[in-house]
Amino acid sequence: MEALQYKVIKTITQYKEYCNLLEEITMIKKKTKQQQDTIELLTLLIEKWDEEHNTFSDADPVELLDYLMKENKLKAVDLAKELAVSKSLVSDILHYRRGLSREIIRKLASRFKVSQELFNKPYKLISPVNSHLKDASVMNTKKTLSKAV
Repeated sequence: MEALQYKVIKTITQYKEYCNLLEEITMIKKKTKQQQDTIELLTLLIEKWDEEHNTFSDADPVELLDYLMKENKLKAVDLAKELAVSKSLVSDILHYRRGLSREIIRKLASRFKVSQELFNKPYKLISPVNSHLKDASVMNTKKTLSKAV
């Protein structure tokens, strides 16, 4: 009996190896039937590992994005190019000044091969009006001042 080329992922090393291999194969422009089958199989194995070992569900979308950028050795400028947005927008998102649009969520999920739901969770933005405050409970509040008569 012939040994299987790919097996159920059991270690983080094997997981990273399969992820790298999947990335390599998906970059090939004209894929053979065997390469397409390999892509499907690796995707299934990686998704199974992710489901069993996913700790992303606890992280807010910005923490997740920061983690994924570090894992993929991406800088804000690199991600901005890949998403076709400005570096300042990526910076604002990473510093909780701007939220994630639906389009950016779709692009991020596709880029990092994760579910869109991970990026589509509520989280607090820092209001520029109160950015000098350190207390998170007042960060998103605005104080209305009345004019003295």
